[in-house]
Amino acid sequence: MAIVSSITNHSSLPNDKGEERFVGSSLLNEEIKSSKQDSLRPKSFEEFIGQSELKKVLEISVKAALSRGEALDHLMLYGPPGLGKTTMAMVIAEELGVKVRVTSAPALERPRDIVGLLINMQPRELIFVDEIHRLNRISQELLYPAMEDRRLDLTVGKGTSSRMRSIEIPPFTLVGATTKPASLSAPMRDRFGISQRLDFYNYLELENIIKRSANLINLLITEEASHQLARRSRGTPRIANRLIRRVRDFAEVYSSSNKIDVKIVDDALDLYRVDQRGLDATDRSYLGLLINDYGGGPVGIETLAAALGEDSTTLETVVEPYLMQIGFLQRTSRGRVVTSGAEKHYLLTSPNNIDK
Repeated sequence: MAIVSSITNHSSLPNDKGEERFVGSSLLNEEIKSSKQDSLRPKSFEEFIGQSELKKVLEISVKAALSRGEALDHLMLYGPPGLGKTTMAMVIAEELGVKVRVTSAPALERPRDIVGLLINMQPRELIFVDEIHRLNRISQELLYPAMEDRRLDLTVGKGTSSRMRSIEIPPFTLVGATTKPASLSAPMRDRFGISQRLDFYNYLELENIIKRSANLINLLITEEASHQLARRSRGTPRIANRLIRRVRDFAEVYSSSNKIDVKIVDDALDLYRVDQRGLDATDRSYLGLLINDYGGGPVGIETLAAALGEDSTTLETVVEPYLMQIGFLQRTSRGRVVTSGAEKHYLLTSPNNIDK
């Protein structure tokens, strides 16, 4: 399988200060630069850990497409960032034995970008478009006949002399990935034959991912250390792999042992200010404001944003989802409220001066 990449997206900036967030689920700048050399990505369904129901569905579709000698139906993958949508697209292409072209919606702003991508395809080729909901209206309308009837409708000339020309294109598979499926237009959603969600990973799956990654980078790691890393990975493989790389860096500098144990994990992640539940300084500042200044809430989002010096949209999309996922925060009609579990965790971690 060959990969042609024009990926240009994934800003990992959590706020207006231009700071990258270590436990954010978006790619860091260093990870964007090294993504083409990423040796941790699985290459087959067998190697892909987790998402068992999704894999079963896709394995059936891939085998059926291969037996008929046809292109796989267009596929939409949706869910939070960092769960493996790009990796799954590459695995599917590998299983189909075809080339995958990896791109993103911001790279397809002009009609000629779409046309150039589709004209140069080989039969049954796979095109992966990340954050597909960000495609503009013109680009989407070009894709409608391409996805449904395998043709491109182009306008040749200008004014009264213009005419419509249809170009037949080979059968292909469009894999669209999005974190916001509701933002896709209805005509675009209807043209995907398969639509599947990726869910957060449980601790056991993350432990297996960490062990696999450690083996690939020739790193010895204990069971307890793998468990600790899994607990701090926020249910996201991208964060798990990021943490294991940073722990490895720390061990190479500060430890004489060639094995990663719990103490090394704790020392390394304390340095990066990632606590036992995967919360970072931003999360704890948010919880601390609610608990210490507002008695646990309820507090309006605009009030919290002003007090923290953050944009309210950033809090809603970057900070709050994980806190809600682990049961530390509730959104009510009166405002944000912390749970008793959040208060207990905050009081237990505060004496360690992790934020300082």
